[in-house]
Amino acid sequence: MLKKEARRLYRDKRKAISHSQREKWDDLILIQFQKLNLPFVETLFSYVAMESHNEIDPSNIIRFLKFTNPELIVAYPVCNLNDHTMKAIIACDDEFTLNQLEIPEPCSNEELTAQDIDLIIVPLLCFDKEGYRVGYGKGFYDKFLTGCNDDVIKIGLSYFDPVDKIRDREEFDVPLNYCVTPYQIYDF
Repeated sequence: MLKKEARRLYRDKRKAISHSQREKWDDLILIQFQKLNLPFVETLFSYVAMESHNEIDPSNIIRFLKFTNPELIVAYPVCNLNDHTMKAIIACDDEFTLNQLEIPEPCSNEELTAQDIDLIIVPLLCFDKEGYRVGYGKGFYDKFLTGCNDDVIKIGLSYFDPVDKIRDREEFDVPLNYCVTPYQIYDF
């Protein structure tokens, strides 16, 4: 499947999910996530779900990780829309504003360097059986991931099973370590 086709198809599939179905699947994804044998996580980089895109809400997973480590440092992306890069900004008070793309960003300005991140929850529209993901097409995450340590754990969350293969992958595309769906964990 080509990325352009996957974006269109999986945006449509997500739009068709009811609010109650999303809540159920978010709970099932949390249950699957809790089965992962992760090392102790001190720093997390995640996203805030965009309700208008029916994105998977990682907040339950973040609460779970904070329960396992009350000292967990959580950062969220702040995007530079000119060069499609982003920074990991620590959210101190859980206050967010919307940028020009309507992506929630923390109001803080305390940065967590990419090298200091233990775990990243990566948004996606779909993924393939080799762990490559299709995002929204601007390359923010792939650029960011290249600056992280080699041992950073990259986890995608998806309501759907993988496609066989994303045929137009680029050399800078970074695969996930895991993708968690409501009924299965995919380990790459």
